[in-house]
Amino acid sequence: MSEHSLCSTSSYDHEKSPLNAPSTGSHKVKYRGDSNWDFFLNAMRRQVDLLLILPHYRARYQPIDHRMNMFVGCDDAPVKLKLCRNVPCSRFFLEVRSRKSDVTIWLPSDFRGRIQHTGKATFSAGFVNRVMQNVRFNGVVHQDKNEDLVVVETQGHVTFRMWDVQTGSPECLQKETLKRFFGCSKKAPETTIDWDFLLD
Repeated sequence: MSEHSLCSTSSYDHEKSPLNAPSTGSHKVKYRGDSNWDFFLNAMRRQVDLLLILPHYRARYQPIDHRMNMFVGCDDAPVKLKLCRNVPCSRFFLEVRSRKSDVTIWLPSDFRGRIQHTGKATFSAGFVNRVMQNVRFNGVVHQDKNEDLVVVETQGHVTFRMWDVQTGSPECLQKETLKRFFGCSKKAPETTIDWDFLLD
């Protein structure tokens, strides 16, 4: 299965796509050898609030190097996606396409790979503490299926948060904020300091 979306101008391609998935609740992502996407949702104007559970095993006939392919499309309603996985070997490719939706994505704390996004993005304390050091942003995409890949295209606001794989839950905001406050983590890229006056 080729990740055609990385080279095309639009990924609203229903050819060989599974039936449209529900836009809310929890969904177990399963390998679909006869489809371009292992998970496909074109929500139109519906709000999206999903917990996507990646498989902890390799399905029968699933290629060893297969990366779980997930697509979410929406017009202008808010999009919230939480990606949950129990084993880091379950690599994934997530593409989110929207006209002007605000998009919030919780990525697993063991995420390793690349994020491509349009516009300005913000990052939660947990994301900066646990995920940021293993992410490359934008730039040239290499077809490396041994890493995770996220592509987000929207005119709305993009927020990245952390899904804690150890607790199986979203980050604890207070705990992660305290880590940043006491200097135990990496600084977010959007908070660069431009000094008007500095005395050393």
